[in-house]
Order: sequence, then structure tokens, then C-alpha cells
Amino acid sequence: MSAPPDQPVAFRPFVPDDESPPEFTLAPVVIGALLGIVFGASSIYLVLKVGLTISASIPVAVLAITLFRLFSRVLGLRRATILENNIVQTTGSAGESIAFGVGLVMPALLVLGFDIHVVRVMTVGVLGGLLGILMMIPLRRAFVVKKHGELKYPEGTACAEVLIAGEKGGSTAQMLFVGFGFGFVFQFLMQAFKLFREVAEKNLFTTTPAGATVGLKGGVLGCEMSAPLLGVGYIIGPRIACIMAAGGVLAYLVLVPTIVYFGDSLDHALAPAKMQVADVNPLGALAGGAAAASQQTADKGLIKNMSVSAIRQEYVLYIGAGAVAAGGIISMIQALPVIFGSVIAGFRDLRASRGAADNGAASVVPRTERDLSMKVVVFGSLGLVVALAAAPQFGLGLNPAGIAGAVMILLFGFLFVTVSSRLTGEIGSSSNPISGMTVATLLLTCLILLALGEFGVIAISKEVKLLALTIAGVVCIASSNGGTTSQALKTGYLVGATPRAQQYAILVGSLTSALVVGLVLILLNQAGTVYSKKNLPSVRVDVSQLTATDHVRSGEYADDATTYHVLNIGKEETPDAALFVATPGHQADVPPGRYLVAADGTITYLCDPAVNGKLAYQDSEADKPDGERRTVKKFEAPKTQLMALIINGILDRKLPWGLVLIGVLIALTLELSGVPSLPFAVGVYLPISSSTPIFLGGALRWLVDKIRRSPDGGDSSPGVLLSSGYIAGGSIAALLAAFLEFAPKEVKDALDFGEQLKGSEAVTRALGGPWPDSNLPVTLAFGVLIVVLVLVGSERFGKKNGVA
Repeated sequence: MSAPPDQPVAFRPFVPDDESPPEFTLAPVVIGALLGIVFGASSIYLVLKVGLTISASIPVAVLAITLFRLFSRVLGLRRATILENNIVQTTGSAGESIAFGVGLVMPALLVLGFDIHVVRVMTVGVLGGLLGILMMIPLRRAFVVKKHGELKYPEGTACAEVLIAGEKGGSTAQMLFVGFGFGFVFQFLMQAFKLFREVAEKNLFTTTPAGATVGLKGGVLGCEMSAPLLGVGYIIGPRIACIMAAGGVLAYLVLVPTIVYFGDSLDHALAPAKMQVADVNPLGALAGGAAAASQQTADKGLIKNMSVSAIRQEYVLYIGAGAVAAGGIISMIQALPVIFGSVIAGFRDLRASRGAADNGAASVVPRTERDLSMKVVVFGSLGLVVALAAAPQFGLGLNPAGIAGAVMILLFGFLFVTVSSRLTGEIGSSSNPISGMTVATLLLTCLILLALGEFGVIAISKEVKLLALTIAGVVCIASSNGGTTSQALKTGYLVGATPRAQQYAILVGSLTSALVVGLVLILLNQAGTVYSKKNLPSVRVDVSQLTATDHVRSGEYADDATTYHVLNIGKEETPDAALFVATPGHQADVPPGRYLVAADGTITYLCDPAVNGKLAYQDSEADKPDGERRTVKKFEAPKTQLMALIINGILDRKLPWGLVLIGVLIALTLELSGVPSLPFAVGVYLPISSSTPIFLGGALRWLVDKIRRSPDGGDSSPGVLLSSGYIAGGSIAALLAAFLEFAPKEVKDALDFGEQLKGSEAVTRALGGPWPDSNLPVTLAFGVLIVVLVLVGSERFGKKNGVA
């Protein structure tokens, strides 16, 4: 597509205004909604895994062109128009943005001591997504039309290029499908069939028979062999990938060894470490008598007895959380000129839209300028907030806290939708700092609620924490979807779409994606939940004070059909002591967690969730050696803990500020050095095994650029499309593998080919050890993905399979 002039008045879209080809028809809307669900499901996996997502608009556009071309040839249907293909990408792009907001905020419910209910997650997702679209509508003219040539909208412009190339016959989705196949097969063989080990780790120290340590004690290197993370690294490029990896190096090769060096000689637990650590059962010390508990607790609380993962959980995560929070706030401060300019432009555009509506009877609005009316925007936004207040268990309502929450949703929602839309135009959707906006929203919300509590307007309680999280969740999803909407509208502006048709389409896509993404989140959490009977506190609970009930839903105790009472204790929460009665010789303290309580008050199960959970295996695996345990899929959800940390830290005033401030100062040091602090902070927060494949993907992008002697050809290049396929195929395979936890044990055993190969003496001799424990098979398989990506990206293979 030739570059349009900078002046909006001279711009002519690909489809002229005086033409009206088919656009908002049933097939594009349905296909777009289905593709949005697929990419939304894969995105929820990514955001739970590493706190990142990748824009789905270009892959969806490529798939739309190919699918409609296939339908035309096979079924004899008419060829889809470019505007119908644009409706598919508009509808489908909502899934990724909804998934990011839901996966970023809603899992914090578990940390705060609430359940992830279907109604709660879906309602926040639906209302936040629709609110973002409605608030973006009056800003379209200001950002998309008047700022044409100034705000580039990188992904939106690239998507328009793909659609126009497809209309001219130059686009094919072959590389996307190839990547999907490679990613799906690799990930399914690894996670469902257990043919490969998922993480290769290497300690940088050894212990001699005499007990002396040789090397960097506490230092660990690791790599998760993940097709989606490899694709993410290639797409985000070498700079950001290297910055993330640098954060992991600081955490695992500097901070952890430093803590070990200074804490190895301590004979007492160093705060904030408490009674238990992250890599053991958090209730282990409460199983025996008080004397045994005291001895066990003292041993496990010592740094010299902690594993690397335990030190990370007790100390480094707080440093990482402080760095992430500071990085988000710094990105907001840097964007303040844009924020103020965007807000002023938004109000100015509202007045202009109202004036245009008043004069509408005297003139005909061109097809490419037809938006949904301002009445829909205003009354729709108010109606959504009222619906949120009326929905059960959200913390709002007709009370001071609920009214304050509704006002904050509207104010912060419009503010950050404006900011998100503007930043999407400047730096693109994938680089839009939605997490920083969410952190800022949560900080402001908690401070306002704390001030209301100080003045006696509200009482700070567990329900107020839920209110704060709900506000942050709605604003996060609204700002994320607002940026996606502006990007889709930019694509439509370039190809000549009708804005109203696009707005209807993304409303449909947001509704369908929010319903399914919330369900996927809940199913993933249930699939990886471990129900444990080991080391439970010996107390009795007054079940008359418990209202919720549940039963065992997965795992080795799934045959237990008993209905239990549910006891939820959030992190940093101090439950009413009258709720518990200790048995003789035992403590009455009950650590945070979710418990199933029998009718007689006995705690029967600890329900350790998949998201931010601590138990990686079922009870029956506990006595097996480390290399032989069958683990359950857990998700770090790196930014979820941050949300709960902010809420508890401000409202309860309980926060290890020393460690948090170290993280803040690390972020400030990086910014003063000219290094973006937010991706570095995410690297500090994530396990180094998750940062490594992202780094490898970025390094491959650098290598491809060197081979081509020019940057890989943009967001629609063969390498990027192949990487998008890796992400989609690998994530979908990982979802299916996680859902196998619901299958009977016989099915899981039959699919565990790795366990069957373990018994083969010939294979063990060839590999120098059991198949599943060897690094060689997974390294070779992962190497195939790397080689294919280099060949395709450098156009040594399939040169014509990208966008012409």
C-alpha cells in the first residue's frame, strides 16, 4: 500500500467512501468470534505463564484471508471482500486483550482469600471489555482520523497491509499453519505424552562429600523448552528479550547467591520468611505437636536450609514486585504529557461529536465516518456500571464504598482508555503498558479507599479489598480493550471500513471472548489444583460460620463426592480466632489457604490452586524421588501477586517495605541508565527458566536480521507469522494437556509414554539415564523449532509463504 499523505483531508482509503461492498455479515462475525476465542484461550495461558501477550490482529487477519479463500474454492461461495476480512480481524482481536486483563487481575482473588467464581470473572470481563469499547468510540476521530500520520498504530497499519495484500492475491497463511503444527505437536508430546522434560536446569555449584561448596552457591541456570515462549521472544525482538533475560540473571545469579552468602551462617529465620517456605507443604509444621512444630519450623526457616525456589519465594519476589510497580509508575510518569493531551483531546472531541450530531439533519454523514451515537456511549457506560453494582459478590452496591467504586471506574476508565488508545498509536498494542496503568489504578484506588476509611466513611474489610480488585480489573480490561479497539479502527480507516460496523463487531467479539476466557481461567486453575490430606492443622472449625460449600474436583481424590464447607484465608489475613478450636497438644494457627472442612469441623483437604500454588505434585507422589514425581502444571502469574501485594500492603499496612524499596531503587537505577525498567523487572519476577526461551527467541531474531542484512520484514513477515503459529499451537496444546488432569488415572497413565520409555534398558543406556530425565531428547526436539524458525525467518525456506 502506498504511503498516504499526512493530511487527513487528502487521504483516500483502499475502499472509497462511495462504495459499499458487503461488510457486517454473519460469516465474518462468527468466524471472528471463534478465532477470538482460540487466541484468547492461548493468550490466557501466556499471561498466566509469563505475564505477556502478543497482538492477535495480524494472525487473525491472515487466517481470515486464507479461510475465506478456501471456502470460496471448496464450497463455491463468493469471495469475501476486504471489509469482511477486516470484520473478522476486528471481532477476533478482542480475545487477546480480554485475556490479558482477566489473567492479570482476576487470579489475585485466590491470594486475597476469595474463590474464582464463573459469574464473577465473566461479569468483570464482559463489562470491562464493553466499557473500553464504548469509551473509545468518541476518541476515534481525535486519534485515528485527525492524528493520521502522527500516530502510526504499528500493528494496525501492518494489519491493513496484510488485508490489502490479501485482496490483491499476495497473502497466504501457510507459515502460520506450519508454526501452529510444529508448536502444537512439540508442546503436546512434552506435556500430554510426557516424552520430554519441560525444564532443563543446572546448578552452578556442587557440594563435596565433606560438605564444602564449590562454585556460586545458590546460582542456577535453567531453560523451559516452550514453543510459545520462543515465539514470544522472536516477536518482541532482541532488545526487550535481552532486558528480560538480564532481570533473570540479576535475580538468580546475583540476588539469590548474595542472600545465601550473607544468610548461610544465621541461626534464626530472617524476615519476611515465616514458618514455612514455598517448596514444601506450607502446613507441614502443624501436623505434629507444638515441640515438633517448633523444631521443624526453625529448621525450615533458616536460609541455609532453603532451596533456591524457597529463597526466591520469600525474598526475591518482593524485590521483583517493587521493581514491577516502580516500572509501571515510571512509564505512567513518562506518559504524563500524552495523558493530559489525550484527556483534553477526548473532551474536545466529545464536544465536536455533540456539535456534529446537532447538525446531522442538514448533512449526510459519509459511510467511513459513521460511529455509534453518543447516546449509546453515555447511557451504555452508565448502564454497565449499574449492572456491575447489581451483580452479586463484587463489593459495590448502594453504599458509600460502592458509590465511590462506581465513580472511580468511570473516571479511571475514561482516563486510561484515553491513555491506552494514544499509546497504542505511538508504540503499538504489544508494547502498551497496561500493567503499569493497572498498578497506577490500584494504587490510587487503595489510597482513596484508605482515606475514606480514615475519615470513617467506610470500614476497611475483606470486602473492601474485593472492591479495590474489581475496580482495577474493570479498568484494566477496559484500557486493554480500548487500545485494541483503536488499533482495529485504524486498520478500518486505512482500508475504508465503516466504523459503526467495526464497533458492533468488536462488541460481539468482546462478549464471546470474555465468556470463554473466564471459563478457561477457571478450568486451568481447577486442573492444576492439588487436593492434599498431608500435614493439615489439627483444629476444628465452627462450620456454622461458613456459608460456601464445594467438593473435590480433580486429582487422586476426585472419587470423593462428599460436600464440604469451604474455609478461605487470604494472604496477610487474620481470621477470627473464635472460628478455630485447637485439639490438645496442637497449635490453633491456620496458615493462609483454601480448605475443605467436614461437617464435624475437621479440616479434610488443603486446596492448593494452579495459579500461584505451592504444591507441584499429588500426595501419592510425595514419597517418590524428585526425578520420578509426576508434577501438576502450575502458573507463576507474575503480576497477580503484585496486585494482591499492593492491596494488602496499603489497606492492611503490611508490607516488607525494605525488599520492595530495593526493587524500586533497581528500577530507578535502570531508568537513569537509559534502560526500560518494566521488562527488566518482569525478568526479575519470573523464574529464569521462563526468561531463557524468550531470550533465545530474541537472539534468533537478531541472527535472522544479520543473515538477511536487514530487519525481518515487519509484523507480517514469515518469521513473525511462524512465531505466531508457535504461540497459538503451543498454547492450545498446553491447555489441552492441562485439561487432561480431569481425565481418569487410567487415561493419564496410558498417555504417559515417557514413563513407559523409562523402563527400557536400551533407551537408558543410549541416553546415559532414563528418557524423561535426560536433556538430550528435549534439546534435539527444541532444536528443530529453532532451526525451522531461522530458516523461515531468513527466507532460506518458504520465501514466498509470507506476505508478498
